[in-house]
Amino acid sequence: MTTVATVTGEGTDSPYALSHLDALESEAVHIFREVAGEFERPVILFSGGKDSIVMLHLALKAFAPAPVPFSLLHVDTGHNFPEVIEYRDRAVAEHGLRLHVASVQDYIDRGVLRERPDGTRNPLQTVPLTEKIQSERFDAVFGGGRRDEEKARAKERVFSLRDEFSQWDPRRQRPELWQLYNGRHAPGEHVRVFPLSNWTELDVWQYIAREQIVLPQIYFAHEREVFQRAGMWLTAGEWGGPKADERVEKRLIRYRTVGDMSCTGAVDSDATTLDAVIAEIAASRLTERGATRADDKMSEAAMEDRKREGYF
Repeated sequence: MTTVATVTGEGTDSPYALSHLDALESEAVHIFREVAGEFERPVILFSGGKDSIVMLHLALKAFAPAPVPFSLLHVDTGHNFPEVIEYRDRAVAEHGLRLHVASVQDYIDRGVLRERPDGTRNPLQTVPLTEKIQSERFDAVFGGGRRDEEKARAKERVFSLRDEFSQWDPRRQRPELWQLYNGRHAPGEHVRVFPLSNWTELDVWQYIAREQIVLPQIYFAHEREVFQRAGMWLTAGEWGGPKADERVEKRLIRYRTVGDMSCTGAVDSDATTLDAVIAEIAASRLTERGATRADDKMSEAAMEDRKREGYF
């Protein structure tokens, strides 16, 4: 079992003390190695968004100089930002990884799923995700969820057990004292694993800056044609926006999180560098999902309801 170093605090004179980011990195590396030792068919959920990019960076570190012993899985809504899909494909090619894609469009074409009136496909991801997990027999699935994002995600353990229907029951959460993780599961069940659970959005950006990780330019301020809906700036696209009464205008914006174009809003920003983004995040009083994800605003328990059905 990997030993996780103890944090003795910032500013200490001890030569063995870990910085805050070093401690988070050490914990995540420990989690990746634990999964490699306990499970037979793990997979990393990878969308080309910043959290999954950081996860892949940590996995590369955890097993270097050997290759990452996991494949990648992306649930493609068909309404993804082109910049993010291009980044995903470059990363797969660069590191020689295998990519599994579960396509929402395929399920719509086969009549298994039906388009929603509002055009958003985020809630439609659950069936393709869970069926791909079952068909490929993945027994551990890494996700980039963090506890600071949303209150339902704050309830998750690092190892989150899912039943044979991929459903989540908060009452079956297991204690994780002293960073001891229980991966035991029955046939048909699997475990969702969250190496970034204890990170914040600010931690992620500071780590990206420290490690000089390249991100899609969508995360930095750029001019883009957008329109306003429900208080959010959305990108026009084939998913159903804008409507006749929604005016498209060019604005200087950036994205704090990326997902389905139909429900992921941009924020006004002039932050074109990592330092500027970090300063902006440090001053923000809204979580990234709370500020920019319409799918989390459908109800007070929107995320928890989807998690119970099998969503991340």
